[in-house]
Amino acid sequence: MRVVELAGIGPGPFAAMLLADLGADVVRVDRPGGAGLGIDPAYDLTNRNKRSVIVDLKAADGPAQVIDLAERADVLIEGYRPGVAERLGVGPDACLARNPRLVYGRMTGWGQDGPLARRAGHDIAYIALTGTLGMFGRPDEPPTVPANLVGDYAGGSLYLVIGVLAALQHARSEGGAGQVVDAAIVDGAAHLATMIHGMLAAGGWQDRRGSNLLDGGCPFYGTYETSDGQYMAVGALEQQFYAEFTRLLGLEESAADARRDMARWGELRESIAARFRTRTRDEWTAVFEDSDACVAPVLSLGEAPSHPHLAARSTFLTHSGITQPAPAPRFSATPGTVRGGPARPGADTAEVARDWDVPSIARTIGKDGDG
Repeated sequence: MRVVELAGIGPGPFAAMLLADLGADVVRVDRPGGAGLGIDPAYDLTNRNKRSVIVDLKAADGPAQVIDLAERADVLIEGYRPGVAERLGVGPDACLARNPRLVYGRMTGWGQDGPLARRAGHDIAYIALTGTLGMFGRPDEPPTVPANLVGDYAGGSLYLVIGVLAALQHARSEGGAGQVVDAAIVDGAAHLATMIHGMLAAGGWQDRRGSNLLDGGCPFYGTYETSDGQYMAVGALEQQFYAEFTRLLGLEESAADARRDMARWGELRESIAARFRTRTRDEWTAVFEDSDACVAPVLSLGEAPSHPHLAARSTFLTHSGITQPAPAPRFSATPGTVRGGPARPGADTAEVARDWDVPSIARTIGKDGDG
């Protein structure tokens, strides 16, 4: 599978990386001067397993070079604001006219239409509008920002990949054709909360954060500080797991019985917190290590790769001197691999021109410092 990625930041590159991890031949079309965030290309892991060419889409021959690539591709991914790709001459109409089976994936925050479609934005605004951001945090504090994982990557990148693969299946079917996939972060972030909306409609979810079973409102589903200033995560929802949790924690029977009485949850939370403050994170990890209490230490990004379970599964790997998450998910016959480090802008121009048989790209070698 061949993928053309028009360089951008955030969810588009991550989606293309995921496809590259799974074996796609991804060519990233970088712009002269870089993508805008100023990250050293050697450390931009979302560009691993890709190759790069530099094309100036504002130059007279730039759009034609991209369309030459699109003609030979199965998928094109772009993350411009609505109308920008068309203005640059590389919109879906131009690309599909040359390659009717092309899947044209569009990654935006607000979507291709609607009152906010042409408005600037970032992850935090998209999840704010969908109600998703308002679910995170304590009820008496501002919402907690979940990095850019829920919007950009979960609501954006993963939905783009699902859409692209479904559209590609259609394009390759008898009578099928290419099409445009409109992946909007607002759509994906809203869709992620489908179960919560059902619970809300059924009266099983209160429309305020920190007040429900899965948002930290429940004392046996949350995090607790230990004596050394670290934290343990507790998820003992079911009765049998809760019983194991309270036994190993050393809660008195009267406190353990508070599970069924929401009026006593405040009391239960204080009892659990007091117990966790009596030992260090490592000591509590040892207590719960071989149990079904559903308790785990809260590790930092730097600590996670060394955890015995993650190490045994090779959840993280080291490539090009950088420790990074391994490709996911796992396949029994066709495993994903990290074949190359982050692509350097323009470094693969000659190779791509040869492999994809795109003479117009070959003619750019020597311009703008590429090749």
